[in-house]
Amino acid sequence: MAINAAEEETIESLKKWWEENGKQLMLGAVTIVAVFSAWSYWQYSQSGASESASDVYEEILALTLTEPGVLVSEAERNEILQLSEELISEHSDSIYAHYGALFAAQQHVAADNLNAAEATLQWIVDNPLGGLFVSEDEGLMLAASLRLGRVILAQGDSERALSIVNNIDPKGFEAGFAELRGDIYVAMDRFLDARDSYVAAQQAGSISDGLRMKLDELPDES
Repeated sequence: MAINAAEEETIESLKKWWEENGKQLMLGAVTIVAVFSAWSYWQYSQSGASESASDVYEEILALTLTEPGVLVSEAERNEILQLSEELISEHSDSIYAHYGALFAAQQHVAADNLNAAEATLQWIVDNPLGGLFVSEDEGLMLAASLRLGRVILAQGDSERALSIVNNIDPKGFEAGFAELRGDIYVAMDRFLDARDSYVAAQQAGSISDGLRMKLDELPDES
């Protein structure tokens, strides 16, 4: 088939364009394929890691869900702590590691190992979830901070516990933090401040009998 002058001119223009832009076009296509492949691999590996972390966390749940009034045995406690350490060491950027650490701290408190409980809760507070693919669980961080304050108060360091409470926006945990603040003030013999804090906890929604007892037992002195 004969090619006329117009067609020859078009072909020559395409050749020239390819010589000038073809390499860049191919490089861009290769880059896109590489990025897509990396993204697909990341999703696959994350899915596998998440499934593995979920399995370990379910083991922790199975060990902690006991009948009312039934305490976790020492062997079960040790297994919970071991599984939590596994999550922290192998899946530290997973929500399962953080919730597993909460259960580990609970077991440390039950065993009266307050130093270990503090260290575990501090790890949660110091390692908030975040980044492009994981949003921070605000409720988890507030729960960990609240428990950390309680553990530090139980160790007798009321000043440090008060510093933690006063430097946190409690949001949905306002009642818990207000009650903890009251407990701290009681430890500091600041009974008027303790009363104000307990009343604030009630106003924030707490209706616990324990809180009412704390208010009733407060002395009238300042």
